Amino acid sequence: MTEPTPAPGADQPLDDAAGLADHPLTARRLAKHEAALAGEGYPYRFSRTATAAELHTRHGGLEPGTETGENVTVAGRLHNVRALGNLLFGVLRDGTGTIQLFVDRSVLDDAAFARFEELDHGDWIGAGGEVVTTRRGELSVRITSLTLLAKSLRPLPDKWHGLQDLELRSRRRYLDLLANERSRDTALTRARVVSELRREFEARGYVEFETPVLLTQATGGLARPFRTRHNALEMDMYLRIATELYLKRLVVGGMERVFEIGRIFRNEGIDSTHNPEFTMLESYEAYADYLDILEMVEEIFAAVAIAAAGGATVTYQGRTLDFSPPYRRERMVDLVAAATGRPVDFAAPIDDVRALARSHGVEPEPHWGHGKIVEALFDALVADGIWEPTFILDHPVEVSPLARRHRDDPDLAERWELFIAGAEFGNAFSELNDPLDQRQRFEAQVAARAAGDEEAHPLDEDYLLALEYGMPPTGGLGIGVDRLVMLLTGQPHIREVILFPTLRPEA
Repeated sequence: MTEPTPAPGADQPLDDAAGLADHPLTARRLAKHEAALAGEGYPYRFSRTATAAELHTRHGGLEPGTETGENVTVAGRLHNVRALGNLLFGVLRDGTGTIQLFVDRSVLDDAAFARFEELDHGDWIGAGGEVVTTRRGELSVRITSLTLLAKSLRPLPDKWHGLQDLELRSRRRYLDLLANERSRDTALTRARVVSELRREFEARGYVEFETPVLLTQATGGLARPFRTRHNALEMDMYLRIATELYLKRLVVGGMERVFEIGRIFRNEGIDSTHNPEFTMLESYEAYADYLDILEMVEEIFAAVAIAAAGGATVTYQGRTLDFSPPYRRERMVDLVAAATGRPVDFAAPIDDVRALARSHGVEPEPHWGHGKIVEALFDALVADGIWEPTFILDHPVEVSPLARRHRDDPDLAERWELFIAGAEFGNAFSELNDPLDQRQRFEAQVAARAAGDEEAHPLDEDYLLALEYGMPPTGGLGIGVDRLVMLLTGQPHIREVILFPTLRPEA
């Protein structure tokens, strides 16, 4: 049984960087591993006939002291071994849950009983035996056979204290999943969210395609890209910052409803809602506009909440969020006007608008125009106060280079962002499909880049060429999958929902 008596020096701290032979606990396990290799070794496979969840489903209501007569084989990690006279008990955890193992010296031969005593917490084992309940009513497998599948050479985290530090849990996610039930639940909920998103779009006739990750230009968004080098072609390339322009090329090619769930890379800061590598869903629908996409998103977010959390109402940071449609709708310029006490006037002298921004704590960059300042005022004065799902409509054209001009106001674009709990969770356009207007917007972005805006959009001649062949009216959408999972799992930090987030290497 696991470390029945402490070895000399066993109370010294364990260090992941130390060799296995350098600590009494790991040295003891290493010796057992070497003995196993010198003996029969470890099997290449194991035939399991039941999972923990299946056994609880079939036999969850048995009375204490019941013998079912059903013999099964189970497999997983061994936890919490304890002795009670001639009986040993352990918890076997597999991918579906836990089942107790019940080891009776009167049933198991002495050699097998001794082998079980030699097991350590964390060992992978396979076991066969009868499904029973103990006198206390605990559903168990009373084992008659035992196979060591793989040795755990390092002790698992303490059962009660586990891993608490966020950075350590992010670096050792495999241990976090073993030690923390909530981390396992979050990982599984993320999988359900992605699956439900895919199902919702496919049910509406969308087809999922794959677009390039390595690009000669980082296009489709306003962000700094990561640059790499392609040796064979002797050229610099960039990791994508969006899938937008390639998906819209597919619409030009006659694919009327397209989407992609993929990894996006942006060379920006790391905080509670940003990771340089993240997951985005983008979709494009021919013959639709941004209001059509808005109504679809209301339906999809409600469906995803039900699939992931069991209902359209969830709790996040101690407050409730209701994903039932319809959502609140507000224009950005109206909210900024209310926050500053002055109407937004795109014809006002730029110096007056800059002075207004400074009076509210926003310092404009020299290359900012009216639209960028309006967006900055919204971010500073309004965004954090939005709790319930709210569509922020009709952004300035200056900050929306790929969106169509508003049909009623040429200073604005037909664009919305969905804000929830102070953060943005979706972004949609009536897509700009006029190649001449798009060229002018790109050229304005090139000028902004020359003036110092590192996130300005480059001029993409190949995309302009595609537009010149004609793109129908199209509604486009982007959804931040990681942030959506944060909401639906109540997690305060994006690291909690990305299994392997970007971290600085350990010293």
